[in-house]
Amino acid sequence: MNLAPIVLFTYNRLNHTQQTVAALQKNHLALESNLYIYSDGPKNDTATESVTAVRSYLKTITGFQSITIIERDTNWGLADSIVDGVTTVVQKYGKIIVLEDDIVTSPLFLQYMNDALALYEKDKQVMHISGYFYPVATNQLPDTFFYNQTSCWGWSTWASAWSSYNGDAKELLGKITEAGRLNEFDMDGNFKFSSTLRANIRSDIKTWAIKWHASVFIKQGLCLHPKLSLTQNIGNDGTGTNAQQSNRYNTDLEEQIVLPIQRTSLKQSNVALGLVKKFLKATRPSMIQKIINKVWK
Repeated sequence: MNLAPIVLFTYNRLNHTQQTVAALQKNHLALESNLYIYSDGPKNDTATESVTAVRSYLKTITGFQSITIIERDTNWGLADSIVDGVTTVVQKYGKIIVLEDDIVTSPLFLQYMNDALALYEKDKQVMHISGYFYPVATNQLPDTFFYNQTSCWGWSTWASAWSSYNGDAKELLGKITEAGRLNEFDMDGNFKFSSTLRANIRSDIKTWAIKWHASVFIKQGLCLHPKLSLTQNIGNDGTGTNAQQSNRYNTDLEEQIVLPIQRTSLKQSNVALGLVKKFLKATRPSMIQKIINKVWK
């Protein structure tokens, strides 16, 4: 199998990075995989020591076919670093597996990703492979299915799909609105993805994942997910860029998924969509909590 390269984005969280790499090293295909690591530069003097510590650790990593470390001379910020890194590597190889420094993977993660990339390579409607799925009751779902959200806690794609990435939040929101799909984009009001686009337009935040999600949504692309999550996000402890402390998205790490995966119908699962809407509705903060959050902000 022609394996996809792995791209890992790091900054200044040594402990998280070590856990992410340790889990990745335990993957069955790690020794056959090329690993690219992007290390962002410190944004201020305070961050210099922690960035240096991460970079020292990165130079000790083994367990992959090759390891290439790209040290940014300046602080690019997560969004710009990921978009540039993904674009550079996916254009070289045609496909890519992407991780951030707080994503712990199952030992089956790389096999699942490479299987899916090979299985759906010629299906241009399929644009994104996710390693994560929400902590919902999945007994009604097959081992893999299409649910059209670009969950980015461990994911993969192809150069042909990534070429549709649009970094202009205003343009993206305009296209979704003009198409009359805003309510659909916001999961019938259960998750306000459009609010994140608007926050980017106002420059309140600078994120990339919502733009990738919107880009795929506009193209009506399909996103493959596993029934049981093959990744855990250990960064929901308030330490990451744009991250808030929360455990509501925590999942058990699956190590029993049946591989190789089998093809599934090229359409979104209404069962999966319904489960996610129900989960998001149940986890939305109450009005009282919203007021408390606003006060604390």
